[in-house]
Amino acid sequence: MQKFDVLIVGAGMVGLTLALALRKTSQLKIAIVDTQKVTELDDNIDVRVSAINVASKNIFANLGVWSAIESNRVQDYQHMHVWDKAGLGKLDFSAQDSTSFPPEDNLGWIIENKVIRHALWQQAELDEGIHFFTDNKLASISHGDSEVFATFEQTISHEKGGSPTQPIIAKLVVGADGANSWVRQQMNMAMIFKDYDHHAIVATVQCPQGHKNTAWQVFLPTGPLAFLPLKPVNPSNSTTDPVPQSVTDLCSIVYSTSPDDAKRLIALDPIEFAKELTAASDGKLGDITLKSERFSYPLTMRLAQDFVKDRVVLVGDAAHTIHPLAGQGVNLGLLDAAALAQTLTAKINEHDESHTDFVNTADLKAFSRWRKSEATEMIAAMAGIKQAFEPQLSPIKLLRGMGMNLINNFKPAKNRLIAQALGLKVDLPTLAYQKDSL
Repeated sequence: MQKFDVLIVGAGMVGLTLALALRKTSQLKIAIVDTQKVTELDDNIDVRVSAINVASKNIFANLGVWSAIESNRVQDYQHMHVWDKAGLGKLDFSAQDSTSFPPEDNLGWIIENKVIRHALWQQAELDEGIHFFTDNKLASISHGDSEVFATFEQTISHEKGGSPTQPIIAKLVVGADGANSWVRQQMNMAMIFKDYDHHAIVATVQCPQGHKNTAWQVFLPTGPLAFLPLKPVNPSNSTTDPVPQSVTDLCSIVYSTSPDDAKRLIALDPIEFAKELTAASDGKLGDITLKSERFSYPLTMRLAQDFVKDRVVLVGDAAHTIHPLAGQGVNLGLLDAAALAQTLTAKINEHDESHTDFVNTADLKAFSRWRKSEATEMIAAMAGIKQAFEPQLSPIKLLRGMGMNLINNFKPAKNRLIAQALGLKVDLPTLAYQKDSL
């Protein structure tokens, strides 16, 4: 029998961030279970990327992993250009327009998921209070009044004549195991589902006119298409030599469209697919070339009715999934991790250095209300934007375009949208603030 304070199921970006955040402000003993081990970084650019905002960057910096992330392929962007294919509306955002203090040089960063996970994993491996279990999956979890009991499936080592992994006893279990969370299913935690009736296509493309450190998004009649700027592999294989401007022309696309249209687009040959992207983007990035495989997945809104049940907590995609049109899903999950760590360790620091009873029902319920409120707000905002750009009659299209242009020229409204993009709000976990201001 192995005893830990917290058992985290899922070693993705959110689960690893939670482990490091807990260890930063406490001596809690952490177990992480995930059979998908981290892989070494190579020159192949991952089609799965995340738009990291300032709040999330602050979390990484305060956990000591930002420098490791930044030393790999990280593309900052200072501008966003959004336009309506069916009308005349457009929005242009710039970091220079931000009224945040201290001022921000970037609106955000586009980073490959594998780069973020690698840096977090490497940092966690250095912490003797974090223990990884990667040989096999969990078989069951059950809870009592003061502990949770988790058992493993038969291990590979046991099948070869070794000993099976001993069960884990923990005071709290955290499900950070993604949209199809095994933990959530084991605990029968109710979910609200809504099919967006969209599939997302992701791929890497080359844009000969260059991305110009800009995130581009066009709203098509079938759904939004985003071009997110990527940092290419340095051709000199040097971490110090700058990448020539002429090769800063790679973008990651996220193309949200109907299931039937997604199927059609995936079936196109690469040249025809690229032509459709060029036409959809009005040629603003030049004649596009497909540089990777295409992947498609359905988009579904999910929201747990409660993020906490007994001694089990859900964070990240296990608790909520939203439409990717604003790129806020990962940022929302990272804030979950920072908020939960803050909730669990606050009482330890104040009253209980031995951390004998850091799991407090009232505190966990407060955490659930806090994070569910923000997730609900984000889900509603994404639904509103998506609905606003559904195919409309001409008068509605005209009003929509006028509204976009009005916001584009009205600084107070525009600054509010920029602050939302930066992730800077009043009610943030402490880790999400700039280190100098902590």
